[in-house]
Amino acid sequence: MNLEVSIASLRMKNPFTVASGTFAPGKGYAAVWKRELKSNTSSYPASFDPETPLSVLGAITTKGVSYEPWAGNKGIRVTETKSGILNSIGLQNPGVEDFCVNDLVWLAKQKVPIIANVCGHTIADYVKVVERLEQEKAVDAYELNVSCPNVDCGGMSFGTSSEAVAALTVACRALTKRPIIVKLTPNVTDITEIARVCEASGADALSLINTVAGMAIDINTRTSVFDRKVAGLSGPAIKPVALYAVYRVYNTVAIPIIGMGGISSVEDIVEFLLAGATAVAIGTHNFTNPLAVLQLLTNFTQWCENEGIRKVSDLTGALK
Repeated sequence: MNLEVSIASLRMKNPFTVASGTFAPGKGYAAVWKRELKSNTSSYPASFDPETPLSVLGAITTKGVSYEPWAGNKGIRVTETKSGILNSIGLQNPGVEDFCVNDLVWLAKQKVPIIANVCGHTIADYVKVVERLEQEKAVDAYELNVSCPNVDCGGMSFGTSSEAVAALTVACRALTKRPIIVKLTPNVTDITEIARVCEASGADALSLINTVAGMAIDINTRTSVFDRKVAGLSGPAIKPVALYAVYRVYNTVAIPIIGMGGISSVEDIVEFLLAGATAVAIGTHNFTNPLAVLQLLTNFTQWCENEGIRKVSDLTGALK
């Protein structure tokens, strides 16, 4: 059985990555996975190496990296919902230089392809991050987070404007030969329109979806739970929305899709592949179960064997 998939020139040993922002640099998860793999050797494939536990992934997607350090949002940042979480983290990160010196040096030793998630408030911000990361051999691809507020357009996120996302994609495309993946927001009227623009502007692949806009209210104080009022909803609640977005975009563009949004079971993974995803990203479920990816990959592999799947790529878009 062949689990390998490709996102442009990025070769993944299996279709699994993690959703940006849910895995930090990976160090904490690596420590937990290492202990698990050493203590339960019979539960996982022999190819899972406890000394480089992240190497079980097809690729690792980093938390958002900005040019300068971002402090993130004030006040409450996360609250649970009945079927997921709302977050208003604000893409807190130490900046690209700190990322290169600390996190990237460590990640480069983990024997796993690295997708760097890039964020910024202006096109110039994104450009400076990509220019800096182009100096690092360890980075294999870029994921542009276009849900960031674009200060040049009054705070509207890049991903809600065809013109803005096109200009951003073109600017980053001119800087690199590495794959560029654009992570789309679902908070638009027609996600296929944005997808077409990304493809025409030079994107090699798309990630979808990012969080769905939502809010929470404290009825005792009659105030919003979050200082910024609006937060991002993730988890099982958004899976049907994400699945429909993948299906629509797959039937609109020719470039690969990394599907994400509420994945927590093998059945979810297969659904995303059938809808048109080439690869999948596990996000909020990592908070529920730090061993989720290990278990899902093991169980997915067994499912493929039971179903007689020779190539996992044959599942992509195989919806009848």
